[in-house]
Amino acid sequence: MTQPRPIRIFDTTLRDGEQSPGASMNLTEKLEIAQALVHLGVDVIEAGFPIASPGDFESVTEIARQVHGAAICGLARCNEADIDKAWEALCEAERPRIHVFLATSAIHREFKLRMNEEEVLARAVAGVRRARGLCGDVEFSPEDAARTEIDFLCRVVEAVIAAGATTINIPDTVGYATPTQMHGVIAALRARVPNVDRAVISVHCHDDLGLAVANSLAAVEAGAGQVECTINGIGERAGNCSLEEVVMALRTRSDTYGCQTGIVTQRLVPTSRLVANITGIRVPRNKAIVGRNAFAHEAGIHQDGMLKERRTYEIMRPEDVGLERTDLVLGKHSGRAALADRARSLGYQLTAEQLQTLFDRFKALADRKKEIYDGDIAALCEQQFAALPEQFTFAGYALTSASGATPTVELRVLHDGVPEAVTITAGDGPIDGIFLAIEKLTGIATICRDFRVQAVTVGKDAQAEVTVELEHAGEVHRGRGVSTDSLEASAKAFLAAVNRMALGPQPRLHPQRP
Repeated sequence: MTQPRPIRIFDTTLRDGEQSPGASMNLTEKLEIAQALVHLGVDVIEAGFPIASPGDFESVTEIARQVHGAAICGLARCNEADIDKAWEALCEAERPRIHVFLATSAIHREFKLRMNEEEVLARAVAGVRRARGLCGDVEFSPEDAARTEIDFLCRVVEAVIAAGATTINIPDTVGYATPTQMHGVIAALRARVPNVDRAVISVHCHDDLGLAVANSLAAVEAGAGQVECTINGIGERAGNCSLEEVVMALRTRSDTYGCQTGIVTQRLVPTSRLVANITGIRVPRNKAIVGRNAFAHEAGIHQDGMLKERRTYEIMRPEDVGLERTDLVLGKHSGRAALADRARSLGYQLTAEQLQTLFDRFKALADRKKEIYDGDIAALCEQQFAALPEQFTFAGYALTSASGATPTVELRVLHDGVPEAVTITAGDGPIDGIFLAIEKLTGIATICRDFRVQAVTVGKDAQAEVTVELEHAGEVHRGRGVSTDSLEASAKAFLAAVNRMALGPQPRLHPQRP
């Protein structure tokens, strides 16, 4: 039998994914995601754009130093300053890669670069040569390749491979391509570029027309050996090719594609939850593979079929992506070993210290909630993984309120471990009163830009998950809180956002703009 063709998975959640509005991450969060990507089994992690900002340079440098098990990549434009900065950040990586890019389409040449074809070709070659002089693994991207004339694209690809590029990435930068077109572009490069066998052909598709996954799969069909994608499909504008979707399509339809990846698919859901929690970009319920409804069946006909044979309505097993077919219910009499086993089965690797904290919170929750579901345990685990230094810690509240009356709120917190409290009568309802009490106690005035509440699991005693976005001094900070008491969850979410503010400003420049 023919062996499946290997496909590299290049994850750009930390670079292109972070360009989603409001998705900026701090260093601790980036390191956490990078380690999760290694456990997931990605081949290449694009850690950032080192010259874009001091924060990006620091994060790429630390990921290069601390993260092992995948190639660590940094982005650079085709100029000496960018490339040298990228290498400075990457030089300590176990397997460094410099990713240089230059626009090649007619519209970019004319209006953005103001360069002709020969000038673009010369700069691309010079950039690759400089990068190859520093690093043995160099990727080149002709930006907006999907709208570049095929004759010129072939010339550029041949020249940069000759200059030392080991991977050639073909981006559909604006999500304009169709599957037929993308297949044709990859097929033309493989047929017309004489030295194409010296490099891996990659593809990077955006989702402006909802075709990113389809275009990526078409490229694989035509012979591409690497797919660039992000967790949950996050990224610029409508996002990127979704890692979990393209990976499971290749796995589920191996009969069609004849390819395989090195992804540990059982870690897809935990990684998806981690990224959603850190970025604040929630996964839609109907999202393929990792959405809450992806393996849910409500229609009677579907349920009947599932009871008789699950394959009637499921083309994948939920266990294969990190979900359980049914919830394992734990309670207050469950022990630490059972909890640790459940967390492992959900894809969370906890240290002894994290497990102890998780167990304490689990017991506290079990006293308030009769049945603990997988979703509850996942929410508790994510609090461990996403923990930030806390200047203000929720300690309790008391509230008096009535319809049409101004609430009275007593709020108690630990401020750097020291108990503090405030009582106010203010606000338009209990949540607004808690919000105002936090502002008074912390001395930080904010504007609430977003407030969302959803149930973590089922039942009248389900935990409430509250996410907020607060603006302060021109910066937006996210916070998340979970509790069976929605008011307590709201207070925790507000304080989590305030603690992010306490970390101080983290300036960033948008990577691909002047």
